[in-house]
Amino acid sequence: MSHADPFERSPDNQPPPLEGYDAIASDAALLDAIRAQAPEGGGAEILASLRELGTAAGSAEAREHGRLANAHPPVLRTADRFGLRIDEVEFHPSWHWMLRTGVGLGLAGAAWTSDEPDAHLRRAAGFVAWTGIEPGHACPMTMTYAAVPALAADPAQAARWTALLASATYDPGLREPTGKAGLLAGMGMTEKQGGSDVRTNSTVATARSSGDYTLRGHKWFTSAPMNDLFFVLAQAPGGLSCFVVPRVRPDGSRNAVRIVRLKDKLGNRSNASAELEFEDAHAVRLGEEGRGVRTIIEMVAATRLDCVLGSAALMRRAVAEASWHAAHRSAFGSVLIEKPAMSGVIADLALESEGATMLALRLAHSVDRRTDPHEIALRRIALPLAKFWVCKRTPPVCVEAMECLGGNGYVEESGMPLLVRESPLNSIWEGSGNVNALDVLRAATRSPDAVQAWRDEVALAGAAALDAAAESVVDELRAAAADPVTGEGRARRIAARMAVVLQGSLLARHSPSYVADAFLASRVEGGDRGVFGALPPSVGPTDTAAIVRRALPHP
Repeated sequence: MSHADPFERSPDNQPPPLEGYDAIASDAALLDAIRAQAPEGGGAEILASLRELGTAAGSAEAREHGRLANAHPPVLRTADRFGLRIDEVEFHPSWHWMLRTGVGLGLAGAAWTSDEPDAHLRRAAGFVAWTGIEPGHACPMTMTYAAVPALAADPAQAARWTALLASATYDPGLREPTGKAGLLAGMGMTEKQGGSDVRTNSTVATARSSGDYTLRGHKWFTSAPMNDLFFVLAQAPGGLSCFVVPRVRPDGSRNAVRIVRLKDKLGNRSNASAELEFEDAHAVRLGEEGRGVRTIIEMVAATRLDCVLGSAALMRRAVAEASWHAAHRSAFGSVLIEKPAMSGVIADLALESEGATMLALRLAHSVDRRTDPHEIALRRIALPLAKFWVCKRTPPVCVEAMECLGGNGYVEESGMPLLVRESPLNSIWEGSGNVNALDVLRAATRSPDAVQAWRDEVALAGAAALDAAAESVVDELRAAAADPVTGEGRARRIAARMAVVLQGSLLARHSPSYVADAFLASRVEGGDRGVFGALPPSVGPTDTAAIVRRALPHP
């Protein structure tokens, strides 16, 4: 599809479908985010390597498979026709198409074994462009990506599983895992009685003379139960420990992992999330007994990064659909996108999306420099604050973007309801808002170098408004540390402010001035952000129009 005039209207005043284009090459904000974090070459190699992904992400085929994967959710089969327990989940062929393509494009664990200097940045950009089409299948890719760093706790386990988890081959079906061409991983932490308080877990691990363990207990919420391996927490004699639980035992028999039921969720419906029970399930310990949380924390950090990336992906898709619709539909005498009220809304949404994208790719760049002291300190505080803020901003962005399409947006075939249903998930998964906000306070208290790394990043912009905002945040952190009782109540405000200030610094350094100035005026210096489309008067019509043009896909 080619549209020389992005504002071209059809005779029936209906916009053409947003498909048949390169979802990366046509996205100015994403391109700038890639170039900002790429090495001196300006990201040319990364962009060249993403050309196939961008074309696939913008294709009509991908859009249709995404629709079908959600229209036909997974089905649990606990037993075969003879009554034998099988505990399998059946998926629509479009689910397998999405995963085969995503894994094949390197969006699962491949970055960990890549020779590319910026493999995690490349993956992050591809993840943002690809998963907005169909977010559910991102879950097994994310957990597989996150499993690899957790394996570092045990060199023997890492040697056994890393290459298979980093494979670009999607190999579904329950078979002995070491005989497959590629593996997907899952995670089981939460239980009925504890939720995020995993130290109250009651699943029991019993050591065997062979050196492995058996697990008996339950997991309240485990996504992608058809994955090959699960990283789970259980109470061993030495305390809460981490274990690798395969779905198929080394002898080829089914492991005693029972799927009690699939969760009936608000969104993420293409992906199966299950309640599991272990009935003396075979398991191998990962790391030392009693150090389960410390062992699995690397997996948690990586999944939090993907929560930020996934939320940025939803925002980008929502803003693209809204701006595309408004550019191709007329009302009251002119095209919608030229109406000041609509232009103001879309520009405001685009600012939120671009800030999220720039921050998400900055964090991915940090993962490419895992041993750099500044990056280590920055990740310690920037991951939870980004997880808190970006994921929490996604629902209002998606809802407002849906409204830009009017009644058309409320209809399933527009794709907007899927985005709205999906939008709250990443804020809940891997620690809700309170958990992440408190993690920010904990990092600030225990690691002063983390706060300094954040301040150093903000200062790179050389903007007086950002420097003043940073000082104000530091004052709040001191007050919170002085009185922990009231300090906990400040956590969400502090985390939100730190995220916005860091976004502002990144945009001031790497985005056009009309974007950065509007972001600072509306979010750093501005007041109430309760409604989109209420940009301050300093953001004039020319700047608003430029922001909107930047957000509009140009196939």
